[in-house]
Amino acid sequence: MELLVENLLLIEWKQVIMWAIGGILIYLAIKKNMEPSLLLPMGFGAILVNLPLSGAITQGSEVGILDVLFNACISNELFPLLLFVGIGAMIDFTPLLSNPKLMLFGAAAQFGIFFTLCAATLLGFDIKDAASIAVIGAADGPTSIFVANHFGSQYLGAIMVAAYSYMALVPIIQPPVIRLITSKKERLIRMEYTERKVSKTTKILFPILLTVVAGLISPQSVSLVGFLMFGNLIRECGVLDSLSETAQKVLANLVTLFLGITVAARMQADAFLSVETLMILGLGLVAFVFDTVGGVMVAKLLNCFMKKKINPMIGAAGISAFPMSARVINKMGLAEDNQNFLLMHSICVNVSGQIASVIAGGLILKMFG
Repeated sequence: MELLVENLLLIEWKQVIMWAIGGILIYLAIKKNMEPSLLLPMGFGAILVNLPLSGAITQGSEVGILDVLFNACISNELFPLLLFVGIGAMIDFTPLLSNPKLMLFGAAAQFGIFFTLCAATLLGFDIKDAASIAVIGAADGPTSIFVANHFGSQYLGAIMVAAYSYMALVPIIQPPVIRLITSKKERLIRMEYTERKVSKTTKILFPILLTVVAGLISPQSVSLVGFLMFGNLIRECGVLDSLSETAQKVLANLVTLFLGITVAARMQADAFLSVETLMILGLGLVAFVFDTVGGVMVAKLLNCFMKKKINPMIGAAGISAFPMSARVINKMGLAEDNQNFLLMHSICVNVSGQIASVIAGGLILKMFG
């Protein structure tokens, strides 16, 4: 009883706030089904590391298990790269290979990254912290973690919370932004989809050649692109079906689970609760919105020169929140016209956004590393 009283006296108001934040993340994961495999362990971890004298983190000479996991699996980028293998195994590039011109929108939707980089720098963040914050706009959690950790950003916890929270909020954030910058007439544009046959050889060569090209353009992106494409090669080779299924389900889910609770080691109250954290959350939203706007505006621009018009909404799927953003765009198209099926076009753009976000992360590492 005396020990309990002593520990209660050690509780600070900041720790109580972090418990509340942890509780909110758990609530969103369970009640709202928002990225539960990540937000639930993050929420629980936030509570875990903010208990008085928590044995989960390093206290004096006693090394905490979460710090051990962080140093062994995140400081060396192991978890993000393993997660990319699982993501790569999930992606079918067939729609994109049959309509490669839609890759343009994946590139256009990275505009928010570089806009936010400038904004964060003007707000006083160190250039490497600003670069880490900017990558949130790609809606690509593993790339955000990889870049922030590579730069040794002190805001890793806040960056990860922002990146995955905004990924989960895609159905809430994107629709009003898209409606604001498109007309009813534009949203009603129908697009025919004809899937060309893509040979197995093409699907096998694509991840190999893309890795080579990305490596020549942005050498720092080789590990990011390489692990993503390696996962896809496992999927397409046709001789590792059981490993492909394992990578898609067991590996991806297990790594995501441990990634969430391990990053909580950087969610201790003293470091997490700051004005900078609020600024990061705001800048992450700005990056996310401008990525959406960038993709849509490029589609609107192309429509000025094309006979067959593009529904500009598909440009918003260029963020790498795969496949959530594609589903949101398809749902919006059906809401405007119940015969307007945009899923396959959106998937093409969404997949290209996954590739573009990884290359953008590599370019940022090259520019500021």
